[in-house]
Amino acid sequence: MGPAAGTPWWFGVRGADWRHPGGPESGLDGLDDHPVVHVSWNDAQAYCAWAKRALPTEAQWECASRGGQAHKRYPWGDQLESPRHCNIWQGRFPVVNTLDDGYLTTAPVRTFPPNDYGLWQTVGNVWEWCADWWSPFSYAAGASQDPTGPDCGEQRVMRGGSYLCHDSYCNRYRNAARSSNTPDSSMGNAGFRTVAAGQTTSATASMTRSPSSTG
Repeated sequence: MGPAAGTPWWFGVRGADWRHPGGPESGLDGLDDHPVVHVSWNDAQAYCAWAKRALPTEAQWECASRGGQAHKRYPWGDQLESPRHCNIWQGRFPVVNTLDDGYLTTAPVRTFPPNDYGLWQTVGNVWEWCADWWSPFSYAAGASQDPTGPDCGEQRVMRGGSYLCHDSYCNRYRNAARSSNTPDSSMGNAGFRTVAAGQTTSATASMTRSPSSTG
Protein backbone atom coordinates (compact mmCIF):
# COMPACT_ATOMS: atom_id res chain seq x y z
CA MET A 1 0.00 0.00 0.00
CA GLY A 2 3.06 2.26 -0.15
CA PRO A 3 5.11 4.07 2.52
CA ALA A 4 3.58 6.22 5.24
CA ALA A 5 4.01 9.97 4.94
CA GLY A 6 6.99 11.21 6.92
CA THR A 7 8.14 7.69 7.86
CA PRO A 8 9.37 6.01 4.64
CA TRP A 9 10.48 2.86 6.50
CA TRP A 10 6.81 2.12 7.30
CA PHE A 11 4.68 0.39 4.69
CA GLY A 12 1.00 -0.40 4.81
CA VAL A 13 0.44 -4.05 3.91
CA ARG A 14 -3.07 -4.97 2.88
CA GLY A 15 -4.14 -8.27 4.44
CA ALA A 16 -1.65 -8.19 7.33
CA ASP A 17 -3.16 -9.44 10.58
CA TRP A 18 -2.14 -11.54 13.57
CA ARG A 19 -2.49 -14.77 11.58
CA HIS A 20 -0.60 -13.28 8.62
CA PRO A 21 1.86 -10.82 10.20
CA GLY A 22 3.83 -10.24 6.99
CA GLY A 23 0.82 -10.00 4.70
CA PRO A 24 -1.73 -12.44 3.20
CA GLU A 25 0.90 -14.94 1.97
CA SER A 26 2.67 -15.17 5.35
CA GLY A 27 1.82 -17.39 8.28
CA LEU A 28 2.76 -18.34 11.83
CA ASP A 29 5.06 -21.30 11.12
CA GLY A 30 8.10 -21.08 13.38
CA LEU A 31 6.65 -18.18 15.39
CA ASP A 32 5.02 -20.15 18.21
CA ASP A 33 7.24 -18.54 20.86
CA HIS A 34 7.28 -15.05 19.33
CA PRO A 35 5.01 -12.25 20.54
CA VAL A 36 1.67 -11.90 18.78
CA VAL A 37 1.71 -8.81 16.55
CA HIS A 38 -0.78 -6.96 14.37
CA VAL A 39 -3.26 -6.82 17.22
CA SER A 40 -5.01 -3.54 17.87
CA TRP A 41 -5.97 -2.34 21.35
CA ASN A 42 -9.52 -3.42 20.50
CA ASP A 43 -8.25 -6.89 19.57
CA ALA A 44 -6.30 -7.12 22.82
CA GLN A 45 -9.41 -6.16 24.77
CA ALA A 46 -11.40 -8.88 22.99
CA TYR A 47 -8.74 -11.43 23.95
CA CYS A 48 -8.83 -10.25 27.55
CA ALA A 49 -12.61 -10.64 27.68
CA TRP A 50 -12.26 -14.21 26.35
CA ALA A 51 -9.38 -15.10 28.71
CA LYS A 52 -10.90 -13.33 31.73
CA ARG A 53 -7.80 -11.19 32.08
CA ALA A 54 -7.06 -7.49 31.54
CA LEU A 55 -4.53 -5.15 30.03
CA PRO A 56 -2.25 -3.58 32.64
CA THR A 57 -2.64 0.05 33.54
CA GLU A 58 0.31 2.16 32.52
CA ALA A 59 1.40 2.35 36.17
CA GLN A 60 1.21 -1.43 36.56
CA TRP A 61 3.21 -1.89 33.37
CA GLU A 62 6.00 0.44 34.48
CA CYS A 63 6.19 -1.00 37.99
CA ALA A 64 6.41 -4.51 36.56
CA SER A 65 8.97 -3.56 33.90
CA ARG A 66 11.26 -2.06 36.53
CA GLY A 67 11.31 -5.41 38.30
CA GLY A 68 11.87 -3.81 41.69
CA GLN A 69 14.72 -1.62 40.48
CA ALA A 70 13.22 1.80 41.16
CA HIS A 71 14.58 4.78 39.19
CA LYS A 72 16.64 2.59 36.83
CA ARG A 73 16.65 3.42 33.14
CA TYR A 74 16.14 -0.16 31.96
CA PRO A 75 14.82 -3.34 33.61
CA TRP A 76 18.41 -4.50 34.23
CA GLY A 77 19.99 -1.18 35.30
CA ASP A 78 21.19 2.09 33.76
CA GLN A 79 23.53 0.90 31.00
CA LEU A 80 22.34 -0.32 27.60
CA GLU A 81 24.18 -3.43 26.47
CA SER A 82 22.32 -4.35 23.31
CA PRO A 83 22.27 -7.01 21.95
CA ARG A 84 22.82 -8.61 25.36
CA HIS A 85 19.63 -7.33 26.97
CA CYS A 86 16.98 -6.45 24.40
CA ASN A 87 15.88 -6.65 20.78
CA ILE A 88 16.23 -3.20 19.22
CA TRP A 89 17.68 -1.82 15.98
CA GLN A 90 21.46 -2.13 15.68
CA GLY A 91 23.30 -0.17 13.03
CA ARG A 92 22.31 3.01 11.20
CA PHE A 93 18.58 3.64 11.40
CA PRO A 94 16.63 3.20 9.17
CA VAL A 95 18.94 2.05 6.37
CA VAL A 96 21.32 -0.52 7.91
CA ASN A 97 20.42 -3.11 10.53
CA THR A 98 23.53 -5.07 11.44
CA LEU A 99 21.44 -7.77 13.17
CA ASP A 100 23.90 -7.97 16.06
CA ASP A 101 21.18 -9.59 18.16
CA GLY A 102 20.35 -12.08 15.40
CA TYR A 103 16.84 -10.76 14.67
CA LEU A 104 15.51 -8.50 11.95
CA THR A 105 12.04 -8.36 13.48
CA THR A 106 10.62 -10.17 16.53
CA ALA A 107 12.64 -12.48 18.75
CA PRO A 108 11.30 -15.46 20.73
CA VAL A 109 9.96 -14.34 24.08
CA ARG A 110 12.71 -15.95 26.17
CA THR A 111 15.65 -14.78 24.07
CA PHE A 112 16.99 -12.24 26.59
CA PRO A 113 17.31 -12.49 30.39
CA PRO A 114 14.14 -11.74 32.42
CA ASN A 115 14.00 -8.93 34.94
CA ASP A 116 14.02 -9.50 38.69
CA TYR A 117 10.27 -10.21 38.67
CA GLY A 118 10.77 -12.96 36.09
CA LEU A 119 9.20 -10.96 33.24
CA TRP A 120 10.68 -11.43 29.80
CA GLN A 121 11.38 -8.60 27.34
CA THR A 122 9.30 -5.80 28.72
CA VAL A 123 11.43 -3.45 26.62
CA GLY A 124 12.36 -3.93 22.99
CA ASN A 125 10.89 -6.61 20.73
CA VAL A 126 7.35 -5.19 20.44
CA TRP A 127 5.33 -2.33 21.89
CA GLU A 128 2.74 -3.38 24.47
CA TRP A 129 -0.76 -1.95 24.79
CA CYS A 130 -1.87 -0.61 28.18
CA ALA A 131 -5.40 -0.02 29.41
CA ASP A 132 -5.12 3.76 29.81
CA TRP A 133 -6.18 6.53 27.51
CA TRP A 134 -3.19 8.58 26.40
CA SER A 135 -2.40 12.05 27.66
CA PRO A 136 1.01 13.79 27.61
CA PHE A 137 0.11 15.20 31.03
CA SER A 138 -0.90 11.96 32.78
CA TYR A 139 2.01 11.91 35.20
CA ALA A 140 1.80 15.60 36.02
CA ALA A 141 -1.98 15.75 36.47
CA GLY A 142 -2.83 12.23 37.62
CA ALA A 143 -2.95 10.67 41.05
CA SER A 144 0.40 9.89 42.64
CA GLN A 145 -0.81 6.43 43.73
CA ASP A 146 -2.10 3.92 41.16
CA PRO A 147 -2.93 6.45 38.41
CA THR A 148 -5.17 5.20 35.61
CA GLY A 149 -4.92 8.02 33.10
CA PRO A 150 -7.68 10.29 31.77
CA ASP A 151 -11.31 9.19 31.46
CA CYS A 152 -11.39 9.58 27.68
CA GLY A 153 -9.19 10.31 24.71
CA GLU A 154 -8.36 9.45 21.12
CA GLN A 155 -5.33 7.18 21.62
CA ARG A 156 -4.30 4.42 24.00
CA VAL A 157 -0.97 4.11 25.79
CA MET A 158 1.78 1.85 24.45
CA ARG A 159 4.91 0.96 26.38
CA GLY A 160 8.26 -0.77 25.95
CA GLY A 161 9.55 0.12 22.49
CA SER A 162 10.28 -2.43 19.78
CA TYR A 163 12.79 -3.94 17.38
CA LEU A 164 12.53 -0.71 15.35
CA CYS A 165 13.73 1.53 18.18
CA HIS A 166 17.15 3.17 17.95
CA ASP A 167 18.92 5.88 19.94
CA SER A 168 18.91 8.20 16.95
CA TYR A 169 15.15 8.13 16.44
CA CYS A 170 13.04 6.20 18.95
CA ASN A 171 14.82 5.89 22.27
CA ARG A 172 11.70 4.44 23.88
CA TYR A 173 12.96 1.11 25.15
CA ARG A 174 13.28 2.66 28.62
CA ASN A 175 11.11 1.87 31.63
CA ALA A 176 9.72 5.41 31.71
CA ALA A 177 9.27 5.95 27.97
CA ARG A 178 5.73 6.41 26.65
CA SER A 179 3.97 6.29 23.31
CA SER A 180 0.45 5.89 21.96
CA ASN A 181 -1.68 4.96 18.98
CA THR A 182 -5.32 4.81 18.03
CA PRO A 183 -7.12 1.75 19.46
CA ASP A 184 -7.97 0.43 16.00
CA SER A 185 -4.34 0.45 14.77
CA SER A 186 -2.33 -2.73 14.30
CA MET A 187 1.38 -2.92 13.59
CA GLY A 188 4.04 -5.52 12.98
CA ASN A 189 5.94 -4.27 16.04
CA ALA A 190 3.12 -4.08 18.60
CA GLY A 191 1.56 -6.73 20.84
CA PHE A 192 0.38 -6.97 24.44
CA ARG A 193 0.60 -8.82 27.73
CA THR A 194 -2.08 -9.28 30.36
CA VAL A 195 -2.71 -9.10 34.10
CA ALA A 196 -5.12 -11.02 36.29
CA ALA A 197 -8.51 -9.36 36.01
CA GLY A 198 -10.54 -8.14 38.97
CA GLN A 199 -7.59 -7.56 41.29
CA THR A 200 -6.47 -4.33 42.93
CA THR A 201 -5.02 -1.67 40.66
CA SER A 202 -2.04 -1.28 42.98
CA ALA A 203 1.13 -1.23 40.91
CA THR A 204 2.59 -4.34 42.49
CA ALA A 205 3.52 -6.26 39.33
CA SER A 206 0.68 -8.70 38.95
CA MET A 207 1.61 -9.17 35.31
CA THR A 208 1.65 -12.68 33.91
CA ARG A 209 4.93 -14.53 33.44
CA SER A 210 3.50 -16.60 30.62
CA PRO A 211 4.77 -15.78 27.10
CA SER A 212 1.28 -16.29 25.69
CA SER A 213 0.08 -13.09 24.03
CA THR A 214 3.02 -11.15 25.45
CA GLY A 215 5.61 -8.83 23.99
